[in-house]
Amino acid sequence: MHRHHRTAALAATVLAGTLLAAGCSSSSGGKESEEGGAEAAAGKASTPRMTVAMITHAAPGDTFWDLIRKGAQAAAEKDNVRLVYSSNPNAADQANLVQNAIDQKVDGIALTAAKPDAMKDVVAKAKAAGIPVVGFNSGLDDWKDLGMLEYFGQDENIAGQAFGERLNEIGAKNAVCVVQEQGHVALEARCAGLKKAFEGKTENLYVNGADMPSVKSTITAKLKQDSSIDEVVTLGAPFALTAVQSVADAGSKAEVATFDLNKDLVNAVKEGNVQFAVDQQPYLQGYLAVDGLWLYKNNGNFSGGGTAPVLTGPAFVTEENVDAIAKFADKGTR
Repeated sequence: MHRHHRTAALAATVLAGTLLAAGCSSSSGGKESEEGGAEAAAGKASTPRMTVAMITHAAPGDTFWDLIRKGAQAAAEKDNVRLVYSSNPNAADQANLVQNAIDQKVDGIALTAAKPDAMKDVVAKAKAAGIPVVGFNSGLDDWKDLGMLEYFGQDENIAGQAFGERLNEIGAKNAVCVVQEQGHVALEARCAGLKKAFEGKTENLYVNGADMPSVKSTITAKLKQDSSIDEVVTLGAPFALTAVQSVADAGSKAEVATFDLNKDLVNAVKEGNVQFAVDQQPYLQGYLAVDGLWLYKNNGNFSGGGTAPVLTGPAFVTEENVDAIAKFADKGTR
């Protein structure tokens, strides 16, 4: 379906890849904290200024995290919060960033737990220091065991099952699930959910998400090796846009569908190059994580009552509803 659009979109996709590469080369790896909001005018809230550290496992150049940060910053400006953001895809280094936040005696910590075991000790230290910790984006199965206050995100296994059911509806028979980071609990859960619900054949294909040319060549090689693959499932927007190129390079008949979106991906759905996307609403995750800490400090509230996560997805973006979402994507918030 809509395969004739693919060639026309390649220039935009190449540009997206170039920008991604530029982001990688100009970044220090996300190890240094970046401050946001400190110089901004105080937000609408009249509550005392508080400092929140947001610490993620974001890889340099991954546009997904821009949406998280925009949501977090919007909440920070409203709540009179000084937001300090830092990230590192290496779990041990991310834990060190959490320890830095504890040492700086911040008022609250929002973190992702893609590798939960690595976060266990530092979350316990934060609690011992009287610093509330909320989880978001990754670690849905572990946030309570880790001792976090609340969790905002998508149940990735349920999202994967919903994805598989949609593939059943459109008649896919043989899907490959492209995982850009082996052992990442949220990514593995998506493919596991897909496998559970999808009636066709599926297998995981592991790629190095930090090396996009390698991602492209690995997917291309797989499609050339197995011409019966009719669906490439990716777990992030940049990988979907790259997979569209791989399909063209391999001369494959496969379609591409993905988890997560960005502005370029929304356009790809609009043009028919990507069938659909599952949106976990990262802007909302960043916003709620910061706002949740503000609510806890100022009114003792905790969303989900400390027992249930607050789910932000799965929200499907298809050709039917993409126009409504595109206006927000154009602003860089969806």
